Amino acid sequence: MRVGIIGNYGHNNNGDEAILAGLIHQLTASGFVEKENIIVFSNDPSNTKARHGVASHPLLYKEGNTAKSALKTVRESRKVMKQLDLVIVGGGGLLMDMYKRDAPLYSVLGLTAKASGCRVAVHGVGAGPITTKMGRFFIKRLIQAASSVAVRDEKSRRLLREIGISKDIHVIYDPAFSVPAGVAHQPSGRIRKVGVTAVPYFSSQYWPQADPAKYEAYLNGMAGSLDDLIERKELTITFFSTKYPEDVEVTKDIAARMNHQQHIENLDENLGPEQIVETAAAQDLVIGTRLHSLILSVNAETPILGITYHKKVRDFMEEINKPEYAVAVDDLSQLVPAFEKAESEWEELQVEISTRSNDLKENAAEGMNLLQQKGQN
Repeated sequence: MRVGIIGNYGHNNNGDEAILAGLIHQLTASGFVEKENIIVFSNDPSNTKARHGVASHPLLYKEGNTAKSALKTVRESRKVMKQLDLVIVGGGGLLMDMYKRDAPLYSVLGLTAKASGCRVAVHGVGAGPITTKMGRFFIKRLIQAASSVAVRDEKSRRLLREIGISKDIHVIYDPAFSVPAGVAHQPSGRIRKVGVTAVPYFSSQYWPQADPAKYEAYLNGMAGSLDDLIERKELTITFFSTKYPEDVEVTKDIAARMNHQQHIENLDENLGPEQIVETAAAQDLVIGTRLHSLILSVNAETPILGITYHKKVRDFMEEINKPEYAVAVDDLSQLVPAFEKAESEWEELQVEISTRSNDLKENAAEGMNLLQQKGQN
């Protein structure tokens, strides 16, 4: 069996790299495929090869204009795909049109794989937002080309139904739950150590449409709430990131606005997925903004509060039956009450997250059954 994996890999986004690490682990641990028979279509093939020890091919070629880039991408990708048996369009929020390249790129690559004689699987992905005719067109074509479709949450399945997709859609959990967790959160008597991740929300250096006023309000809201928690609860805060270096910069911006510098540690290195699990496991609680900081924290059995900068974060908090621990990014004054709720239910919350973690890991692994099916496109 020779398998290709397509996704948003090679961008130093360790949430996406966690998905890939989990997916490779699932494929190889199950005996479905040998590691040397996996090839990843990546934004940075050398980065992917070094990180994951697999062969890699460019996801996209750039040739001066969109048409030339598309033609070269299809031509070069097809050369590789003709040697493969299965191509997985897998992991992350790939079925969306918030970024204009995503829906056309992943759809065209999936269709190229099918035309090359591969079985195509859409696997462990998130859907939404899907708001444009072009986005709906390309996403529907990709789904139609796939022999199996598995999304990472129930809301993604409902959204695909809403845009007119009638074929079977399975719900599995994110492959990042299969990242090997060498250590797990140890139950504690109270919350003392808190990990925090942040995203450059409306930052001019990162966001598709920047809004400096919103970015400043976000920084001040995070800084004020964290200072308040330190004062009231005698906490230590550890900032860490899943997107390097962008998230390191925003955590530095937040920390610079805080009064209690002596209670802050900022981890400014590029942590890999297993290091993120280890970092999360060392905390009593993680306040996470990036989705995969929350997923990897639950992987480590560490309780979480989610900052809902994007619908996928709220969706995840609902999937783990903890919507009351989700805090809206534009109302960060609610972070302290959410923390106090966690504090009041601390013993029970730790047990619930540990149990849910094990359930999610089992469910993520069961997604391999879909990939091992021999159905035709």
